[in-house]
Amino acid sequence: MEAPTKRVEIIPAKRRALILEHLRINGAASIQELADSIGGSQSTIRRDLEHLMEGGYLERTHGGALLVPPLQATFERESQINAHMQRAQKIAIGVEAALRINNRESVIFEASSTVMEVVRAAALRDLSLTVVTNSLEIAQVSSDVPSWRVIMPGGTIRPGGWRSLWGEPGESFFNTVHADVCVTGAYAVSGNVLTDAALEVASLKRKMIQSSRRTIVVVDSSKFSAPSFSTFCELSAIDELITDDGIRPEHLEALHSYGTKVTVVPMKGTAPR
Repeated sequence: MEAPTKRVEIIPAKRRALILEHLRINGAASIQELADSIGGSQSTIRRDLEHLMEGGYLERTHGGALLVPPLQATFERESQINAHMQRAQKIAIGVEAALRINNRESVIFEASSTVMEVVRAAALRDLSLTVVTNSLEIAQVSSDVPSWRVIMPGGTIRPGGWRSLWGEPGESFFNTVHADVCVTGAYAVSGNVLTDAALEVASLKRKMIQSSRRTIVVVDSSKFSAPSFSTFCELSAIDELITDDGIRPEHLEALHSYGTKVTVVPMKGTAPR
């Protein structure tokens, strides 16, 4: 007699990200559908839905849930959930973006989950870099690479589990920096502008871009949406935007109309991780 298969428990943040991905693709789903697709008991899925509803991610329906894109300009996903959203796309974008980084360059890595994938991919290459980052997590990963020198600008740690530094003295620090490249994410790409949900985040990103000779923006295709609260730059300020092939044709056409260099990473045959 075969032993029963043991269910592998998924960490809550990943499970909730999978729920949001399922709803993004399908629009709505019952609790039973989500339990079958993602794994976990109905009671666990029900608790996850309550958590996501309280966070403003979705609306509960009778026996299930309906994804409602947040309309608030200052809405921010929880950092742990955000790290698991569009995971395969972020990894593929990170691998492509890491190829843009050259030996002996100084690189500003802004604190975002997609930029983290650029860092992980770059760490596998034989490069000597000077790394400047406001992300405690990126700094930790970078410090494990012997040929990388890591500099943090200082500032105040943001609440809510973001593990990153913002404000002074970091903003003033970037007035004195002349880096080779800045790699940054965006909360939303809307027409000609890149935006973020928090003023302090947008302000520091603006400084990072201004202190760099070239800027690469890394965003998965879900980021082409209504603008968030604060603009940190226009497309004319960046040198390249890297995204995945889930980008809608009208958004790609709009980028080209602004003269933006765009690299679209193919996802066919890419397994989720």
